[in-house]
Amino acid sequence: MKHPKHYDTDAATSKRMSNVKLKRGEVEVVLAKRIWHEGYRYRLNYKKLPGSPDIAIQKYHIAVFIDGEFWHGYDWDNRKSKLKRNREYWIEKIEENMARDLRVDKELIAKGWTPLHFWSKEVQKNLDGCMSTIQELVFEKKMEVE
Repeated sequence: MKHPKHYDTDAATSKRMSNVKLKRGEVEVVLAKRIWHEGYRYRLNYKKLPGSPDIAIQKYHIAVFIDGEFWHGYDWDNRKSKLKRNREYWIEKIEENMARDLRVDKELIAKGWTPLHFWSKEVQKNLDGCMSTIQELVFEKKMEVE
């Protein structure tokens, strides 16, 4: 996707967008710390894997992604119609992100990894549930080995 040379934004939007973090966002850190305290060791933003997962638990080949609702198209059919500014740009951008997520998942599966996606709000509201999902997957992986 080609980025425009100029974005039609006001100062408030520009300020808000400058605060968006690509790595080690607050939600990622919370989940990573919880995973660490549960005794699982991992790599952050592991570049040796497709998509550089936010958290890669190498021992069990689990790739964890914490997806922002806006950027990765949460409830996309409803939200797409509500976009007002730079509508064409954002639709193309977010749909490309969604397609890339699917492509990366297929690449990870082909390499023997299990991709796991959590919405950032899901991690914020239900950290225990997210951790349970990871622990269940680890248990399944252990059972495969035995």
